[in-house]
Amino acid sequence: MTQPTPSISAERITEAAAKAGLLASKIRTAIGQAVVGQSEVIDQVLVALFAAGHVLIEGVPGLGKTLLARALAKTFDGDFARIQFTPDLMPTDITGHIIYDMKNERFNVRKGPVFTSLLLADEINRAPAKTQSALLEVMQEHQVSIEGQPMTVPSPFMTIATQNPIEQEGTYPLPEAQIDRFLLKIHIVYPSVEEEDNLVRTVTGGRVGDALDVSAVTTVINPESVIRLQRLAAGLQVDAAVNTYAVQIARATRDWPGVRIGAGPRGGIALIRAARARALINGQAFVTPDDIKSVAVPVLRHRLILAPELELEGQSPDGVLESLLSQVQAPRQ
Repeated sequence: MTQPTPSISAERITEAAAKAGLLASKIRTAIGQAVVGQSEVIDQVLVALFAAGHVLIEGVPGLGKTLLARALAKTFDGDFARIQFTPDLMPTDITGHIIYDMKNERFNVRKGPVFTSLLLADEINRAPAKTQSALLEVMQEHQVSIEGQPMTVPSPFMTIATQNPIEQEGTYPLPEAQIDRFLLKIHIVYPSVEEEDNLVRTVTGGRVGDALDVSAVTTVINPESVIRLQRLAAGLQVDAAVNTYAVQIARATRDWPGVRIGAGPRGGIALIRAARARALINGQAFVTPDDIKSVAVPVLRHRLILAPELELEGQSPDGVLESLLSQVQAPRQ
């Protein structure tokens, strides 16, 4: 039996990775037609898309979180749905429910907004835990159970949840079981002076009102191509030393002084998934230690719970992770 030639396989993977990097650049450019600035946030959202993961974006209102989600959906021609989380939102408002059709004397399923390609869960921490947990099954298993009947959601499926900083009035902390389902937690901050100046001129340039405008965003790929990119990312080569490096980072969070609860095994898995996606976005056919290090903070920041004394000192998970990364030795390339 003739064995496949490894060099040919490697060449094909390298060529596919280079093409994927070009597509990622085009998607980034297309999103930039609607979203001014926030380049780091856009890159991290693309990492989640290529890794088939979900994103939690935290920031004060008015920084373009909803616009970013709409623009991303348009770049791959995906169905888009938005749920505005409020204290009175019910779980069935998210998943759907069964109603009785009196005219035809039968029960019909009315699907909820989760049956889409890109779901924006806006201000998710405005709703209580029971409603937030309605997203758990669909985020993990890509299916919804309505009256015991499992129903799959479209593929690809991605949730972008936004939340206001927890110190704001009228917010609820996300349950730990749910927050661990997010591949990345992204902090979105105020734009620079130049970006804000450009933003104001763009939004007020002849537009009526302040409606979100994604008309300038071009469609780059289709949903089937996104699935292929996700499969390609999942198959990128990870050297044993790089894999061990990711595990060491995740394990170090459990023993770090002042960390009450560190990242579990899912943290190491998320590091590899996100690093593979970052490598593919950059057109690489393999994962490097730099890929691991660059995604470590957004992957792990929401998986750490600090001791009260560290919080009283003004410490943050980001600061802890930066210190940790400087101490965990990366493998030599």
